[in-house]
Amino acid sequence: MSATPLPETLRPKTLKDFVGQEKLVGQDGIITKLLKSDNFLPSLIFWGPPGSGKTTLARIIARTLKREFFEFSAVNTKVKDIEALIQDKKQLKLTAAPIIFLDEIHRFNKAQQDKLLPHVEHGDIVLIGATTENPSFEVIGPLLSRCRVLILEQLSERDLIKILARALRQVKKKLNKKAEKFLLEASNGDARVMLNVLEIASSLAEKTTIKIPDLETALQRRQYTFDKRGEDFYNVISAFIKSMRASDVDAALYYLARMVAAGQDPLYIARRMVVFASEDVASPTALVVANAVFAACNTIGYPECQENLAAGTVYLATAKKDRSAYNAYMRALADVNKYGNLPVPLQIRNPVTKLMKEVGYGEGYEKYTKEDLLPDKLKGKKYYK
Repeated sequence: MSATPLPETLRPKTLKDFVGQEKLVGQDGIITKLLKSDNFLPSLIFWGPPGSGKTTLARIIARTLKREFFEFSAVNTKVKDIEALIQDKKQLKLTAAPIIFLDEIHRFNKAQQDKLLPHVEHGDIVLIGATTENPSFEVIGPLLSRCRVLILEQLSERDLIKILARALRQVKKKLNKKAEKFLLEASNGDARVMLNVLEIASSLAEKTTIKIPDLETALQRRQYTFDKRGEDFYNVISAFIKSMRASDVDAALYYLARMVAAGQDPLYIARRMVVFASEDVASPTALVVANAVFAACNTIGYPECQENLAAGTVYLATAKKDRSAYNAYMRALADVNKYGNLPVPLQIRNPVTKLMKEVGYGEGYEKYTKEDLLPDKLKGKKYYK
């Protein structure tokens, strides 16, 4: 067997050979269009589950555009390492900015991400960040606003079958139908898992046909990141939230257990519970409970914090539901987006200078009713019902 791992051996080098993510790399996909756009490339954030092609796409982009390409992992990289590289490249006065690929960008804290911001803003680099976590929570706003977020979906069974066919030719083995089905289900949409298991199983198989026992030995533990019918963790977290919203405590606990068994970051789950507590639950105590769960998870970690998550889930699922505050705010936000910065009525402006008092800022505030406090264009508007 080759010393190079099978996933690396089979990694496609061109967009033509890439499997999956049709919305991004198809004829009308944004990546396809960017690669035809006269070498223009914005900074990007690839958001998607493991084994969906984030690293491969970044390499293909760099290769196609003939850009210098440097890979880093936020797990073991210091910002000064990236800054040193940027400084070296500046001195060379390159005609095109190098591409810096930062895997697991969500592992960089706010201060680390802040240090990358000026380099992205000034065009010193093109940043391609990869993350399995929601960038809205894990990437700072200023950096996020300067990047285009591209969502990668979990690979379908059809995609995996195409990759598997290539892999079987490479290892010169066969799979019977039952073994193929088992491998596809156990891989749960992750091409890397599938290829790693296949490579090990192919070395264990005594004959040319790989069987289920070979795969079971190679797998050791079924991958729980996604369930075996292919729903990814985005669907599971959605089911978790919707089950709590419907006050179905049993379903909520089941989907919580699914995420815990998959090794999902407990803080990711707890953050969603904090949001849910404000959006969906009538009692303000729910936010106190959810924040306590988050703090406990942050302090304790797995495995014990699964008990904190379970207790919080039961509380939130059984609590009385009320979305009136959330809905009212969304209606107010819609008017802000529609009308822009409407003038604040003079009587509720802050008269911090003599001139402001003279022109009527804050004058007679006590005499006015609440109906007078909205901007003129919105007089009588009711958001909270």
